[in-house]
Amino acid sequence: MLKALVKFQNRERGATAVEYGIMVALIAAIIVVVVTTLGTEVNAAFQRVVNALPNP
Repeated sequence: MLKALVKFQNRERGATAVEYGIMVALIAAIIVVVVTTLGTEVNAAFQRVVNALPNP
């Protein structure tokens, strides 16, 4: 009985590690999307400023 309980607990640890891995991958994907979107928006804002400056 004790061996079965230990095996079950070990399987749960593996599942938890997989769940954490999936969570980290999703967080990383969200960060990439947010940074890409913000980078595009900041680039567009700077481009508007450059276009608004008078040409010498």
